[in-house]
Amino acid sequence: MKSLQAVCADVPGLTEAQLTQWLQADYVRPSRQQGQLMFSDADLARVRLIVDLRVTLEVEEPTVPLVLALLDQLYATRWQLRRVLQHPVDPPG
Repeated sequence: MKSLQAVCADVPGLTEAQLTQWLQADYVRPSRQQGQLMFSDADLARVRLIVDLRVTLEVEEPTVPLVLALLDQLYATRWQLRRVLQHPVDPPG
């Protein structure tokens, strides 16, 4: 788990102001421990994804929520498919 400051230090080009904006927009949902935001590895990966979207791919800010929602759906579908493949249901009969 990492603090907001540690995340900004770990992600090149990320400022606290940007990360705070993304938190307010609900792009990332870190947990709170003792009143401080704490970012998991998954949160950190999502922050890096958003940086890639904004900087590398030049996705405009208004489009970010749509891209994140689509990626979330894709990951959820992949998780469900993996679960089905690991625990197949016997056909009736």
